[in-house]
Amino acid sequence: MSSQGFPESEKKQIVSMRLNSNDRNAIQAIASRLFVREAELYRFAVNNLLNRMHYLQSLECTGSDLLPLFIEFREELNQNLGLKKQQLYKVINNGNAHPDKFVSMADIELLLLPLHQVRQRLSQTEAALIFKQNDINVWLECYFVEKYGLVKAIEEDVEITEGEIEI
Repeated sequence: MSSQGFPESEKKQIVSMRLNSNDRNAIQAIASRLFVREAELYRFAVNNLLNRMHYLQSLECTGSDLLPLFIEFREELNQNLGLKKQQLYKVINNGNAHPDKFVSMADIELLLLPLHQVRQRLSQTEAALIFKQNDINVWLECYFVEKYGLVKAIEEDVEITEGEIEI
């Protein structure tokens, strides 16, 4: 408990960040349109990001467990964080990834390359050719799903027979 009677987990912390004026104006406009304070919008954004990136909070989650996250955020992470392949290798394999979950450096590089280079690299990878798609992101995901035994994140059409539906 803090001196004011709040549990430590509920105590708010002041955080400073730098934004360019366009981003700040956009935040203000959205907050105004939603009739909320700017601070509430920032907290919403942080909570949303933490929820979407929850795998990174667990040290038990390593190797191929992290691939769905990095597939989903591939472009955003590249644009905004500028991760290098060695950094991402350490994050994903964490120095002690189980051999069944180990992700090769070549596959980690696919997460960092621009789309035209991903297409070229997948075209040169025999195991990836059978999953070829026009959408490079879908092709990359299909390749990873098959190679690492991931649960496919893309919704697939499911045929339901009449006998399976109860009303």
